Amino acid sequence: MLKGRHLIEPGNLSLEELERLFVLAGRIETEACLQDACRGKVLATLFFEPSTRTRLSFEAAMLRMGGACLGFAEPGSSSVAKGESLVDTVRTVSCYADVIVMRNPKEGAALLASRYSSVPVINAGDGGHHHPTQTLTDLLTIKRLRGTIGNITVGFCGDLKFGRTVHSLAKTLSRYPSIRMVFISPPELRLPSYITSGMLVKAGIDYLETDQLDKVMGELDVLYMTRVQRERFFNEEDYVRLKDSYILDRKKMKLARESLIVLHPLPRVNEIAPEVDTDPRAAYFKQVKYGMYVRMALLSSILGVESC
Repeated sequence: MLKGRHLIEPGNLSLEELERLFVLAGRIETEACLQDACRGKVLATLFFEPSTRTRLSFEAAMLRMGGACLGFAEPGSSSVAKGESLVDTVRTVSCYADVIVMRNPKEGAALLASRYSSVPVINAGDGGHHHPTQTLTDLLTIKRLRGTIGNITVGFCGDLKFGRTVHSLAKTLSRYPSIRMVFISPPELRLPSYITSGMLVKAGIDYLETDQLDKVMGELDVLYMTRVQRERFFNEEDYVRLKDSYILDRKKMKLARESLIVLHPLPRVNEIAPEVDTDPRAAYFKQVKYGMYVRMALLSSILGVESC
């Protein structure tokens, strides 16, 4: 269904295509299928920024389907360190691989790469812009744990200004029925207005902005925690002032519904206390595993081997 296509932002996929990916991911998890579906295929991971989960989950996904992986985990180990342009890097690597997964700190880098690559490009994060496969992970986790994605109240907490995972997920959730969103952050880290007034208002989404997590905990079906990202700040003073603004602990969890799902794209720093990990509502490590399954589904679909 997605054979040969790029994935630059979640909007590249229709809700029907998202649902088919989630169904395929479920079959991969329960039926252990597609074990040799990608034999002879090569995945290139081009990571110009650090990553653990995204890069390794893509590599694990490809290896579990019998394929091979190549690439680099930081630009200093590539010809980028010699001054090679992104366009030339992509043109070169697309001669070796069947699909490219790329993370880059510059907004729009994945779109640029897709225009010069001879193979499909999957955006694994471009600055503060998009992170579509994390959105697939988040949506699959919600669907698996709640049974449906619509008719829920989702709270986003932390760095909403620079958080590309928040931007991608909020924009995609706005396409589902009866979604309410609550954005919890200090004023300096609020969601950009191009998403709130430019997108959510136009979509008729009911949303609230607040700087107090305690007051809205009891309203939420899903709480999406994020870290305050040091690498997105222009000065250390602002980062130090805001980094501990919101910490989820056992006391705050007592204010929440028994059915709450706590998600986090990870890595966390200290915004979720370790004591929360044993709470059955903490789903962020389940989220990691679902991420591998949905990336297996995505890779197999883009490579045209999704029969399971």
